[in-house]
Amino acid sequence: MDKDEIFMRKAIELSTLAVEHGNEPFGAVLVKNGEIVYTNENQIYSAADPTFHAEAGLIRRFCRETRITDLSEYTMYSSCEPCFMCSGALVWTRLGRLVYAASNIDLCGILNEEASASSKIVFQHSSCKPDVTAGVLREQSLEILKKYFSSHKKG
Repeated sequence: MDKDEIFMRKAIELSTLAVEHGNEPFGAVLVKNGEIVYTNENQIYSAADPTFHAEAGLIRRFCRETRITDLSEYTMYSSCEPCFMCSGALVWTRLGRLVYAASNIDLCGILNEEASASSKIVFQHSSCKPDVTAGVLREQSLEILKKYFSSHKKG
């Protein structure tokens, strides 16, 4: 098993924990030099904050606690492709690399919505363009997303 899969398993595990904690199934892991430095799960309901997505919440907490605001030497693993808001946060912190499992197209297909919130759009129109690897453990992430959204509405 390669490192991307190891770290993505943790992000997907966090997405399951998010559901157990009453939130939507999204998780994120921040890695530097092959070590997990921070993790976060979606907390939009438990924190009563619709902007507390896994990625944006991770960035807010990590940067506040460490006083580090330049993430160019870090990789973020996300159980699903980041939305526009989270992608913007990745740009503002100059994230070096992004790895995600399910894509926005996958999620929108589950939700019966038109796909529009691709991180690629944000990155194309930005001076910061993290290296992106898509589809790592996609099927595992899709299982959790399908199960959750078969009985819950988004947002």
